[in-house]
Amino acid sequence: MAMTINSSPVLTGESAKAFVEEAERNAKLPTPCLSSEREAQIAEFLRKSREFIFPPENKTK
Repeated sequence: MAMTINSSPVLTGESAKAFVEEAERNAKLPTPCLSSEREAQIAEFLRKSREFIFPPENKTK
């Protein structure tokens, strides 16, 4: 007979209360933002990754 396995743990009592309080506190914190310099670096990285061509395989084996 197969047993049902819960994939997510369920918090109860003080653990649940502490989790909710910390989540609410974290929700009020400012979200970090990227500087324009970092955004430009990421855009350059993505551009180069799209243009990257693997070298041809050496067929002489």
